[in-house]
Amino acid sequence: MVLRSLPVLTAVFALAPLLASAQAGSTANTSRIASITLYPGSATVQRSLRIAAGSRTAAFACLPAQLDARSLQVAGTGAVRIGDISVQVMDRQLAEGCESTQPDRLRAAEDALAQARADVQALELTQTYLKSQASNAPGPGAAAATATQMGPMMEALRRHTRETQQQLHLAQRTLQEKERALKRLQAEPGNTQAGKVAMVRITLAAPADAQLQLSYQVRGPSWSPSYRASLDSRTARVRIERLALVAQDTGEDWGGVQLTLSTGQPLAATSGRLPRPWTLNVQPPMPAVLAAPAPTARMAAAAPALKAADAEAAEPSFDVAVSEGSFATTFAVPQRVSVPTGGEKVTLALGEQTVDAALIARTTPALEPAAYLVAQMPPLAGIWPAGPVALLRDGAYVGQGQFNPGASDWEKNGLSFGRDERILVTAEPVKDHTANAGFTGGRIERTLERAYQVENRHERAIALQVLDAAPISKNDAIRVQSSYEPAPQETAWGGQEGSIAWQRELAAGATARFAARHVVEHDKDVRVQERH
Repeated sequence: MVLRSLPVLTAVFALAPLLASAQAGSTANTSRIASITLYPGSATVQRSLRIAAGSRTAAFACLPAQLDARSLQVAGTGAVRIGDISVQVMDRQLAEGCESTQPDRLRAAEDALAQARADVQALELTQTYLKSQASNAPGPGAAAATATQMGPMMEALRRHTRETQQQLHLAQRTLQEKERALKRLQAEPGNTQAGKVAMVRITLAAPADAQLQLSYQVRGPSWSPSYRASLDSRTARVRIERLALVAQDTGEDWGGVQLTLSTGQPLAATSGRLPRPWTLNVQPPMPAVLAAPAPTARMAAAAPALKAADAEAAEPSFDVAVSEGSFATTFAVPQRVSVPTGGEKVTLALGEQTVDAALIARTTPALEPAAYLVAQMPPLAGIWPAGPVALLRDGAYVGQGQFNPGASDWEKNGLSFGRDERILVTAEPVKDHTANAGFTGGRIERTLERAYQVENRHERAIALQVLDAAPISKNDAIRVQSSYEPAPQETAWGGQEGSIAWQRELAAGATARFAARHVVEHDKDVRVQERH
């Protein structure tokens, strides 16, 4: 009997590895997000899945339906061999394990609202009953014994009425809160059961336990730079905090992920425009009768140019800086972060830097009789993409500005920290006089005089900068002579011809005057076109 059982036992032991291999041939979806690289308008998501030895297929389920199938990349550790890859998009409710938690939350909120309504209705019914009991109280003609019982009964009625009113007030408030909670839940975007999800199936061969990495590109998520600049006017130091606003609505929550922000633009064009041929030819003689072109033809000819301009304007504006040895700037967030789906903006801190600044009071009296405190800073170390900046001066919030250290005029313009109310700026009335000139009076001579006064009401000296514009002739038929008092330090401030800049230190309590005189001369028959 033992000898006859040996072949059966041998067959069972021989089939055991095959049965185990069949059970391990398919890996269930237990993938997790390993890391995310976020760009302006898109993201590269990398998921990791553990596969057992002998696996023949693997599935990454519950992925965003808008993932770009052309961007899929699959890699495995060890001796894993990758076969074909397929992508299937299906309704969320049909995908196993991808059911949204929204219906359960909605049902719970609806049940809580129904309970709150029942409490209110029960208390309203109790209140109605108490009112009916009060209206049925015995009248003045009742017996003396009944009158003796009235005191305790009325006291009990008052006590129950007061308690019912208080409970009804609290129940009505709870009902309002439950109604608002249900409305908020119903209005949540990107968390609906009716959405779609994608599933990536991979054919593979895994001789041993390994890790499978899936990388894909998804459109929609984005980040934008933001900054906070705090000026200490006593020490003339500026602390600049680098921030990032992150939002995504992919349908999957990013919980505790390793996030890297990049200024690269995978959605932008990958090649630049090429020059068109530039030809010259002799214009043929014009016909005797030239018909005016139809307006529609003009509009049709202008349409491609307008569309091209609109397309360029619609592209996201993000100043990409090139870091040393790279074509994009990346910011690796040190801590793991969570960004829920639904478009909620999450603010991340990317570090800070403190720099020494030169403080000046800048005014353009011809345009506005006011002075502004400006911090001029040297080029900042590192990469700083352009973005909005919140401005604080000595701990007080002064407003919003634009932060762009990469601009060519950064050192000249600096960063303005609001109006300086202790500097009084006055613009004197403009003197504009026109007269005939020349022996025969055939020329016109126009004289313009402008003057400004600046008073320093600080208890300390300030560095003052007064800006003004001078007329610039673009034609030899117009001659311009300008004189100033005092002489300006620059007549082409910032490389712009005609931009006048006076710069000086103004002592505490002192007043300075700045004047400009311009003489414009031309023939009487010349019509001057003036733009400023």
